[in-house]
Amino acid sequence: MADNKIKVTLVKSVIGTKQSHRATVRGLGLRRLNHTVELVDTPQVRGMINKVRYLVKCEG
Repeated sequence: MADNKIKVTLVKSVIGTKQSHRATVRGLGLRRLNHTVELVDTPQVRGMINKVRYLVKCEG
């Protein structure tokens, strides 16, 4: 299996969101608005992205 990477960017503020969603965003390694991280494409990461899909943009 190749090292598939996925780029995730925080495009919407976490202010006013559920505590668990904020924790998920931090778990993805996102700290501030427009911050982008590159993560390994795994089912776990996909699930986290799916949970906060209204806050993030992903590519790759």
